[in-house]
Amino acid sequence: MSNPFPYRLYLVISEADCAGRDFVRVAEQAVLGGVDVVQLREKHATPDEFLRKAERLQAMLKPHNVPLIINDNLEVAMQSNAFGIHVGRSDCSPAHIRSVWKACRSLGYSIEHLDQLETQEAALSDCLGISPVFKTSTKTDTVTEWGLDGIRTIRLRTDKPLVAIGRINAENAGDVIRAGADCLAVVSAICRAPDPQQAAREIRNKIDQALHPINP
Repeated sequence: MSNPFPYRLYLVISEADCAGRDFVRVAEQAVLGGVDVVQLREKHATPDEFLRKAERLQAMLKPHNVPLIINDNLEVAMQSNAFGIHVGRSDCSPAHIRSVWKACRSLGYSIEHLDQLETQEAALSDCLGISPVFKTSTKTDTVTEWGLDGIRTIRLRTDKPLVAIGRINAENAGDVIRAGADCLAVVSAICRAPDPQQAAREIRNKIDQALHPINP
């Protein structure tokens, strides 16, 4: 049976995250460095702006066979023919998404409390975002800072793929994977890096080393 969520390095990007650079170019460099799934998060764009950006990003990603995930906008996700969508506890519910978007191939749901693991929303999701692992300035409306122990706790309570997000970088990537995350979601460490391709490559190498350690 094929892995429904085989991805390891997950870029979360917005135009504002890229410090004045073209976000599609930044995303392309990240893909060349090892990113294998990309989420577009545009909290402040109008629906039309969000859709235009999604279509631009989708056009770049398709030749690379990299899936596009849309953050918390079901209409944009459907209209851009995205691979999937990611939502949080205060966003559109996974139950509603499943009822209206039958073609959704990946539905992610953010976990900020342990009791969310027992909900219908978590059960209907394909992967769970552990948010944040370490507190970050790019997302300030969260409740729990999970840390490595939080990932270990969640790993024991679910077999769903875990996507860890929140101040992930090359220094802590290996530890987060070893704690039980299946995939690392990165924002600033790639989007604001002087060389996004090299930054992605370094993090991807840390992931691969943690997953496949070389025994002496």
